[in-house]
Amino acid sequence: MGKLTVRALRAVLVIVLAGTAGLQVLMLWTLISGNDPEDGTLPLTALRLITIFGMVSVQVALVCVWRLVTMVRRRTVFSHAAFRYVDGVIGAIVTAALLWFTVTAINAPSQRDDPGVTVIMGGVGLAILGVALIVLVLRMLLAQAVDRDVEATQMQAELDEVI
Repeated sequence: MGKLTVRALRAVLVIVLAGTAGLQVLMLWTLISGNDPEDGTLPLTALRLITIFGMVSVQVALVCVWRLVTMVRRRTVFSHAAFRYVDGVIGAIVTAALLWFTVTAINAPSQRDDPGVTVIMGGVGLAILGVALIVLVLRMLLAQAVDRDVEATQMQAELDEVI
């Protein structure tokens, strides 16, 4: 991975992290201060809290990706330490999907006249879970690469002994 690519990715990660943190602060301030321009009904408050938790899951994924990029730069990504961060990304995506399903459930009663919206929202939740499954497959590929790297290291050690 080139230096320009790493810098560009890290810039995007920092911008998204700062943006989500800023939105969380503003949403928390709105909830705590009582200066809600809306009527403060329970579904709106619940949706704001879900949004705050959703941004936390995004932030967890961002930090895990940052760590993985660091491991790529150091050429240590093919190690067992990388699994912790890949698992963090998978967990964050699954959490985001569960939060989305919660939003869908909260929104469903107001969509009685047009249930297609709820079906579409459910489909989006399934798509989010699909992304988690894709990352899980990539994790399995990483596991195979780590196993191959361990085998290659052992074979090299045996070859060095013979020579």
